[in-house]
Formats: sequence, C-alpha cells, structure tokens
Amino acid sequence: MKNKYLAIIPARYASSRFPGKPLARLGGREVILRVTDRVAEAGIEPIVATDDERILNCVLDAGRKAVMTRSDHVCGTDRVREAYDICTAGRDSAETDKDIIINVQGDEPFIRPAQLGALIDLFERYDDTDIATLARRVQPGTPYRTLADPNVVKVVAGTQGRALYFSRSVIPYLRNADKEEWSNRHAYLFHIGIYAYKASVLRAITRMSVSPLEKAESLEQLRWLEAGLSIRIAETETATIGIDTPEDLRAAEEYLASGLR
Repeated sequence: MKNKYLAIIPARYASSRFPGKPLARLGGREVILRVTDRVAEAGIEPIVATDDERILNCVLDAGRKAVMTRSDHVCGTDRVREAYDICTAGRDSAETDKDIIINVQGDEPFIRPAQLGALIDLFERYDDTDIATLARRVQPGTPYRTLADPNVVKVVAGTQGRALYFSRSVIPYLRNADKEEWSNRHAYLFHIGIYAYKASVLRAITRMSVSPLEKAESLEQLRWLEAGLSIRIAETETATIGIDTPEDLRAAEEYLASGLR
C-alpha cells in the first residue's frame, strides 16, 4: 500500500442516552473491545481515544492501544485529531503526510473489515481523495416514510463517486412521480457515518468554522464540501448496527445470538 492506515475510535463514558456504553458487555465482551477486534481483523491498528480512565484501562488491559484525550471536545472528529497528534508526536511531517486516519465509532461492534477495506481502496485508487465515507443503496420498495426520516442522512454522488451533497431531506426530488414509487424509480443512497481522512485534511477540517449549510442541516460533512474538499463514496450492501441505547444493546445481543456477525 502507498499509504499508512490507522483507525482511531472515539469513546466517551458520559452518554446522555446510555452512560457507560463502551463498557457495556455484548456477548460477554465489552462493546469497545468488540469494535477494536473488528478493526484489527481488517489489518488496521485500532487506537481508542477516550476521556475516561475506566475505558482506557479496559482497552489497555486487553492488550490494545488507547490514549487519554480532553473531556471538552464538542465532536468526535476533534477527539480523533487530538488522539492522532498524541500518537504521532515526534514523527516527521514527511512521514505523517502519508497517513490515512479512519474514524470508527466506538458503538459499532459489527463494522465489517470489508467496509474498512472499501474506504482504503478509495485512497489507493484515487490520489485526489481527501475524505472517504460509506453509503448503502436503498432497496426498491422502501416506503417513503423511511426515505424521509430526517435521522437517516441521504447522499448523492457524481459518476466518479464524489459526494455532491448530503441532506436530511430526500434527494433527489422525483418530479411527476408518486412518492411511494420513489425508491423504485431511483437508486437512493443512505449515508453511513464512518470516515477516513488524509492526515493533512484531518488537521484542516478541525480548524474550520461552522459553515452555513452545516448549520442549516446539522451535518458536519457539509462544511467539508463547502470548503471544496473531495469526499468519495464507497458503496456497501450491509448496514452498520450502532448501539445508542440499552434497547439497541438487547437487539445486538439477539443479532449476535443468531450467529450473524
């Protein structure tokens, strides 16, 4: 490979909907360790970035790498940037310029190695990739209410896989078609919020101010598009299964017990 890849996994203890989520046990193993296991399966070094000693010690005791970061970060991207700076302190900039950092959420214990490989492939194939992310094609027959859910972010991409726009609204709008037929008439894409960045791009985006489109839709990636960065999309057929609440954890236990992974 022409680049060096590492995965940084931001993990906070204080979650409003599920305090202590990274240390919750799933199939007898902590959620955060299941995430590191899946990343390691892809041949990428996992590094947990946390602000809590309980999480830090859990990861270190398991033989994985973890770093302590500040507790006042407003988003996971800023925590990833601090963790990366800690891990690369003393390295020459000529080396770090070839680093690609993958931001893997600490509540995604079912992330697939193939999905991480798809992100890597975009950087290996296209030198002009600044940021890579994932999207899943919507199945025909998906009801309009699912398409229109503002909590499910949609993305449209150009012919070479570059993202053109992300939105909580349904994009594109299909004129002269019944809304219940939209998923049959167009290949919509649901965005999956896992990102990989060039090291120089990660440094740049954490210095950017909130942009008008970002403020309007509350989507950080719109700030990056407005700044002219190239975001490439890798399609995956598999949806990720995140854990945001205790109910999600129970559903994940059932998924794990079914033998799927």
